[in-house]
Amino acid sequence: MARCIRLLISFDGTAYKGWQRQHHAPTIQATLEAGLAHICGHGVTLHGAGRTDAGVHALGMVAHFHTEVSHPLRAFVQGVNSHIPADIRILDATQAHPGFHSRFDAVGKTYRYDLCTGPVQQPTTRLYEAHFPGQLDQRAINACLQHLTGTHDFSSFEAVGSRDPAAGGRGAVRTIHDARFAQTGRNRYSFFFTGDGFLRHMVRNMVGTLILAGRTTISPERFAAILASRDRKQAGPTAPARGLFLETIYYDRNTFHEMINKYAAAPVSDQ
Repeated sequence: MARCIRLLISFDGTAYKGWQRQHHAPTIQATLEAGLAHICGHGVTLHGAGRTDAGVHALGMVAHFHTEVSHPLRAFVQGVNSHIPADIRILDATQAHPGFHSRFDAVGKTYRYDLCTGPVQQPTTRLYEAHFPGQLDQRAINACLQHLTGTHDFSSFEAVGSRDPAAGGRGAVRTIHDARFAQTGRNRYSFFFTGDGFLRHMVRNMVGTLILAGRTTISPERFAAILASRDRKQAGPTAPARGLFLETIYYDRNTFHEMINKYAAAPVSDQ
């Protein structure tokens, strides 16, 4: 009987054209499938919890595959890691129940977006944080973030043409349980977004628009109107991919809600 193996994966997305397998382009999925095939001795289809874009990083991507080989779980960590580039690493492997699906069983995700506001960016961070030189109004940004929390139609922050409206389902409606902005160092900041799902480019489009608010180019009231408009043309530019990290994917509802309650109790700085 085939085993369902669940993997916890971290990667630096700089050299890859995103997660999804493509012809004539390096991707995270294809690289991992090649390493898994070497260890399993057969072709492997790896199903990820989401499709990160080119240049986006992950600390906690989850994926699964099926195999009938009886290798110990450490073979899917140490063995595969020895056959793939060092910018991708399997952190853990567990045997899941046969019906587990890394995408459809997920109940929530947390993304982080890192940025630098100093006049000159350290070259060692250029691949892992975006550079937006100049001061940001944190009060204005926090006011905008309050408009994002809750259940909304996020069409204004969805990549144009990324989804077929005729496909049905919940469309562009998503729930953001927590959205916050924090200073992490001198001239360094991070956005954190936790929700039940995210549209293509949604986080990067929200960040690009929030930066406009931080620069007082738009007001929090205008930001709310942009969200309500459901019109991508009204929102700001797409922030660079290099600042985006997929931090955590949640599968246990109790753990997810405990985390949300913890965030809700934490104070938000307006400095």
